Amino acid sequence: MTSTDATQLWLVRHGATQWSQSGQHTSVTDLPLLTEGDEDARRVGARLAGTDFGLVLTSPRRRARDTAAGAGFPDAETDDDLVEWAYGPGEGLTSDEIRKKVPGWRIWTHGAPKFERDGYEPGETLEHISVRLQRVVDRVRASGVERAIVFAHGHSLRALAMEWLGVEVAMAKHFPLQTGTISVLGYEKDNPAIVRWNAED
Repeated sequence: MTSTDATQLWLVRHGATQWSQSGQHTSVTDLPLLTEGDEDARRVGARLAGTDFGLVLTSPRRRARDTAAGAGFPDAETDDDLVEWAYGPGEGLTSDEIRKKVPGWRIWTHGAPKFERDGYEPGETLEHISVRLQRVVDRVRASGVERAIVFAHGHSLRALAMEWLGVEVAMAKHFPLQTGTISVLGYEKDNPAIVRWNAED
């Protein structure tokens, strides 16, 4: 495959939610978008206007589906592999709260935190997330479309980008991603590359 005939993968992080603003880790908790999140979706739609996508995928979580719909893609196909990193007992907690239980914790070095919390199963490891997001990369590259777009979550999209590049998921710690932003993965010559990252315009 050469860079001239390779698929580009566009990434959209969902709009703002209550927990994205407060810094609480959100995976399985199916929060709606805030008013600001609805506005994020509309801004994304305006920026994407006139761009054609041969494959449109979304995480099944409400915040991602509503962002896709608000951006003009109400028929986006759900793909369970795009869900956010399963945080297990870290669900709903901030990084500071998790570090009180696991000193030095970061998702990119530790995976989901490991401590006992009633009602919570263990979360995903770095290996789990790598395998899951690689399936998305493989699907997009096999699609043969010129451009694909996915609507998903901060940590899962950062991990997806690392899988696209063929580097360790832990490298994603260097690539922050804000809500309501657009990123583009593609190729530089024949090398997988980040073409655009965390763009708000």
